[in-house]
Amino acid sequence: MSSTPDPVDLDEHAPSFPERRKWFLIGASKAVSVPGIILCTAHVGFAGLAQEAGISMGLAVFMVLAIWALPGMVVLLGAVLSGAGLLAAAFAVALSSVRLTPMVVALVPEMRGPRTRRLTLYLLAHFVAVTSWVIAMETLRKVPRELRTSYYFGLGSILVLINMVVVALVYAVAPALPPAVVAGLFLLTPMYFLTSLWGSARETATYVAMLFGLVLGPLLHFVAPGFDLLGAGLLGGGIAYAVHLMQARRA
Repeated sequence: MSSTPDPVDLDEHAPSFPERRKWFLIGASKAVSVPGIILCTAHVGFAGLAQEAGISMGLAVFMVLAIWALPGMVVLLGAVLSGAGLLAAAFAVALSSVRLTPMVVALVPEMRGPRTRRLTLYLLAHFVAVTSWVIAMETLRKVPRELRTSYYFGLGSILVLINMVVVALVYAVAPALPPAVVAGLFLLTPMYFLTSLWGSARETATYVAMLFGLVLGPLLHFVAPGFDLLGAGLLGGGIAYAVHLMQARRA
């Protein structure tokens, strides 16, 4: 006798709309948290940077919705300011987003349930960024598996919506702010990157790479200003990889 469950029985146990709505709202409530607030402050800096780059308010808000991950948006602004072409800018944004692939690979199995459609997972993958990933990986295990997609949709969509509003509001009031305040807003974005990456790191090699990057970046800026970031990344990443190999051999 086959042990495969009857499809009718599976449908009978499918989550109801009230259950999905409940977990959607629970996920949405997680967006209002310390990591979520930090993300909002980073988008404050992004809004000021977008205005400085001559990007319209509507386009800046659309970038939050379409690109979502903040590094990709900053890379796009950098490409615009440098006068790069459309294909070059698109390639730079895509390249910066590749770093999220391991996060998607780790998160999708946690969200997949017995009835979860692939299209649903593809759509939810759009909301994967450092903040949403960190919150989800800490809380998803407490959510019933068949309701995890509803939970994460609430978390991801509300994070996007809140930061779209933040960008629009800051863009509107930025011209009235003193120059010192605007300059301070620009610093929020790199500070967010630094604290988020440090907080989400799980291996010693990651900390080593960040520390060497912080030290080598300014030093290489004086030696080779045009290749300081690339050089710091290659050297810091190479040293961190060597540390990783040494730890693996000792284990």
